[in-house]
Amino acid sequence: MADLAIPARRLVAIWLAQLLSLIGSSLTAFVLGVWVYQETGSVTQFAMIFLSATLPAVLVAPFAGVLADGRDRRKLMLVSDTVAALGTAALALLVASDNLAVWHIYVAGAVTAAASTVQGVAYQSMTPSLVGKKHLGRFNGLMQVSRAVQIAAPLLAGVLVVTIGVAGVMAIDLVTFVIAATTLMLVRIPSSITRPPKSGDAAEPLLRRAAAGWRHLRDRPGLLQLMVVFAVYNFLFGIAGVLVQPLILSFADADTLGVLMFAGGAGLFAGSLVMGAWGGPKRRINAVCGGLAGGGVALVLHSLSPSAWLIGIVAPLFLFMLPIINSSTMTLIQTKTEPSVLGRVLATARVLGDASVPLAYVIAGPLVDGFFEPLLQPGGALADSVGSVIGTGPGRGIALLFVITGSVMVVLAAVAWATPGVRRVDDLPDALPDEPAAASAEAAEDVAGAAAPKAAAPAGPVPDIEPAPVPKPAGEPEPDAAPATR
Repeated sequence: MADLAIPARRLVAIWLAQLLSLIGSSLTAFVLGVWVYQETGSVTQFAMIFLSATLPAVLVAPFAGVLADGRDRRKLMLVSDTVAALGTAALALLVASDNLAVWHIYVAGAVTAAASTVQGVAYQSMTPSLVGKKHLGRFNGLMQVSRAVQIAAPLLAGVLVVTIGVAGVMAIDLVTFVIAATTLMLVRIPSSITRPPKSGDAAEPLLRRAAAGWRHLRDRPGLLQLMVVFAVYNFLFGIAGVLVQPLILSFADADTLGVLMFAGGAGLFAGSLVMGAWGGPKRRINAVCGGLAGGGVALVLHSLSPSAWLIGIVAPLFLFMLPIINSSTMTLIQTKTEPSVLGRVLATARVLGDASVPLAYVIAGPLVDGFFEPLLQPGGALADSVGSVIGTGPGRGIALLFVITGSVMVVLAAVAWATPGVRRVDDLPDALPDEPAAASAEAAEDVAGAAAPKAAAPAGPVPDIEPAPVPKPAGEPEPDAAPATR
């Protein structure tokens, strides 16, 4: 993105700071999960952490879209980061005073998830105008690095929790919050970018404004059908994600599990870098369908044998496809959506995509324990048929579910390609200009600055950073005279 000049450097600064904050949050999430399991010994209470972090995000997302389309997006990010940091600080104080209880973690997790949803929608709504259509696919590829970080975080967290303890890890998290917020305040972004364009429904009731994202997708059937495909993919991915560790532990020890998880994270990281450099094909639906088919084949291959070497090859291949699918889908949404409703459309996409993940978490375990595992035990109903191909014994029922999940993913790719609206979604008119709005906004500011009289201006280029205005409270309305165009 070198040809974007100054705006690109600023965007990369924000991206790096946000990535650092995510690393801190991932470390905290891991050590708190370990604490809950060690204190209670309950898998159910451990799983409740994931539910408390997922369900609030789904419920808050529509209203996060309304905020992102009606308030200054930088201020929304700052307020959201502050709320999340306060939740982490409260937990750190409880840890330091030896008063932490499991329910504290559930409450703080829900608050943090809600704040992170607002922050994420505001962030994704602002970046298209900063990056421009030409480089949006590449930037969305880089955004997928965050998922690789979340997979790798436990390796670092395991070392830190032994050396500095849970409270020390949370202190690191708070420092990363400060770095992210400070960077966001200092990096110069034109106000016409951070403030969304005025929409015509500002006077409508809140629920109707929140539903604008759904109406926008409904009026563009290709985009809505793509979101349904993405939701099914997330469901299948959720099943595989929650079962891959038990699959590995059925034939390997914990040390091998750590190595294989790292290998999978390396595949995800490599896919993110490839998309960051490439940006994807001109017709992005080709990348989505191709990634679905490739990921499905990789899932099926997980089941062939209880072998660490096999998993070490196919797991990185499966996760390599994830950034290709995610970044291509995100770029399609951002380029085909009017800026005035982009936040609400992104929020609706989150609801459709994320709502299926808790369902996958809930049903995966009972399906394996109560149905698939008994089928492939020695003497089970499928031991002499399917078992002769993928084997029998512990973990082979999970392997069978991987065969089914991967096969459904391949079928999903074929159905998506056979659906005219999805196949032609790239042909929808673009709502995003070729050039980043940041560049034109800066040019306008420079022209206005040149026309205005100056008093002893310092020589030299304009610095990349300057203090941003102090954020107003989240509920305070913007002045009517705020720029309405990007």
